Amino acid sequence: MDNKQIIDLVKKIRGETGYSIGEIKIAVEKAEGDEKKAMELLKELGIKQMEKRSEKEVHQGRVATYTHTTGKIGVMVELLCETDFVAKNEEFIQVTRDLCLQITAMSPETVEELLEMDFVKDPSKKVKDLVTALVGKFGENIKVGRMARFEI
Repeated sequence: MDNKQIIDLVKKIRGETGYSIGEIKIAVEKAEGDEKKAMELLKELGIKQMEKRSEKEVHQGRVATYTHTTGKIGVMVELLCETDFVAKNEEFIQVTRDLCLQITAMSPETVEELLEMDFVKDPSKKVKDLVTALVGKFGENIKVGRMARFEI
């Protein structure tokens, strides 16, 4: 694989994941240009970072709400992180919105059940993969705190 192909693949993966260019380049080189294998290596990196940071306290984050267009379903979710810098990031905010939509559509009873569900926007991923990707990108402990779903 030549440098141009590596650069193009790194750009593509960066756009999809948000991981640092250096981490992606290492994963692409270890995977010998295999995009799927590189994505798996990055996922493993996110899991390792999550395990390493899991003891860090999370005192920042964002609360998101969603009311279905019918006005008969309302959802509130809390996504926690270590710093307000991360909580203000647009990708973090988007994940809180996605979690609200997931809870609206799938009615999980617990946070643990929510995390194990297939993501409604992309069933090839689990909801926990969204959180793991954020941990990998930001290098902070990130977790779903509380959630509530109301339906008339």
